[in-house]
Amino acid sequence: MKPASAQPIGSICLLRLSALGDVCNMVPVVRALRRRWPDAELTWIVGRVEHRLIEDLPGVEYIVFDKRAGLAGILALRRALRGRRFDVLLHAQVSLRANLLSLLVRARRRIGFDRARAREGHHLVVSETIPACAQQHQALAFREFAKLLDASVVEADRALPIPESARQFAAQLLPEANRAVLISPASSHSGRNWSSDSYARVADWVLANTSRPVVLIGGPSAAERDLGQAIVERMEGVPLNLIGKDTLKQALALIERSACLVTPDAGPAHFAAALGVPVVGLYAATWSKRSGPLGSLDYCVDRFSEAARRYFQREPEQLRWGIRIEKPGVMDLIKSEEVIASLASLLEEAAHR
Repeated sequence: MKPASAQPIGSICLLRLSALGDVCNMVPVVRALRRRWPDAELTWIVGRVEHRLIEDLPGVEYIVFDKRAGLAGILALRRALRGRRFDVLLHAQVSLRANLLSLLVRARRRIGFDRARAREGHHLVVSETIPACAQQHQALAFREFAKLLDASVVEADRALPIPESARQFAAQLLPEANRAVLISPASSHSGRNWSSDSYARVADWVLANTSRPVVLIGGPSAAERDLGQAIVERMEGVPLNLIGKDTLKQALALIERSACLVTPDAGPAHFAAALGVPVVGLYAATWSKRSGPLGSLDYCVDRFSEAARRYFQREPEQLRWGIRIEKPGVMDLIKSEEVIASLASLLEEAAHR
């Protein structure tokens, strides 16, 4: 009998609903699967917002799940899956919602995370697991799913698809490529956000010491707009504030055209990493060792270890892998001088290149 990885695969269902950064990090996995199994049907069950990020990725059928729709969204997913059976389910999310939705997917093989990383009943809805690997970066964990299907992930396949219209938009606002310093100040988790005063100090340093433009980017939510406005009001210089004024694809094009990005643990950190743009990541509520931008981990300002000692009186390695320390004041452990130093080093290296 052939080993499971050697058996022909005619259909694959990928279940990864969210978040934007994680969906971004699944893109090289999808490309690897398409390359290894070109004739297989590949279906991705993904969240509504996240779908906008990868909707133009070729060779993929999408089933969009809208969590805001409640029961109606679940029934819509059940209708979309009715009568279908897949050779493989790649269940790459451990949330309770994802685990329950996975029961709607009929598959011969059900592959999920190992027991140590399983949460909220995940181990009960899968029959195979990726190899256990202590303290593995989340993006690298995703690649283990491809390896189980005999697919090799190529680093160059990380880039997100960007339409030409979005690139034209970015070129109009940033006429000189690789020049602007972008700041994406907000995470969807407010406990990961840095203060507006600190962002303002960093932005003013860029304007005063590098002659580079500073551009604020972010989504249209009231919280993101308010944070952006607070940064502008606290600055001495004048940035270009595009928060809430661009689409997701236009934001990708702006990042692609920039010199670097400053951001907390949020989707844009991974967008930039996937596009080969260096990132100064701000980490205290989460650990860059697990969720930082691959390729830019040396530029991250990471105070997670200090946070673990302060809030739990333990070393970070003693905490559950992936734990978040989204406590009031945790991001204040990051000082603007540290971020400026990292940014200065990054820009100096870029100038030499």
